[in-house]
Amino acid sequence: MSEIALALFVPSQAAGAAGGALAIIELMPVQYKHTLMGPFLKVDLHTVAIAEGVLTFVITFLVLCNILRGPKNALLKNWLLAMTTVVIGFARASYAGPSMNPAIAFGWAYADNRHNTWEQFYVYWVSPFVGGHIISFAIRCYIPRKPEEEATSFHI
Repeated sequence: MSEIALALFVPSQAAGAAGGALAIIELMPVQYKHTLMGPFLKVDLHTVAIAEGVLTFVITFLVLCNILRGPKNALLKNWLLAMTTVVIGFARASYAGPSMNPAIAFGWAYADNRHNTWEQFYVYWVSPFVGGHIISFAIRCYIPRKPEEEATSFHI
């Protein structure tokens, strides 16, 4: 993905999530509005930030291992990806809610007027970014490319 496309994609996704959260709040029947809430911190700030970074590292590692060196059976591969996502989602829920997408966390924070806090940026954007970059460097070092993969590069 080019830098320009990424510069347009991330804000668009965050704006869409904010619009979706606001729409849900407006359309939810009054008797159920008390049940609506976005992700929130359940432990202290630094513990959540470390947990988000580590869990991003773990889920990215497992997904990449499954994609790069996983089973050949497509059904089994998809089942492993789904189970990985569910398990990591439950692990994250005990720290900062189930949101595994920074844009969705932003959308609910925007709806609750908590979108401009250090907590929002640090936990839901910086920590996953750091965890994802650390695993990308580790994968490049420890999982060598197959000879036929070296001839062609993979671009998103």
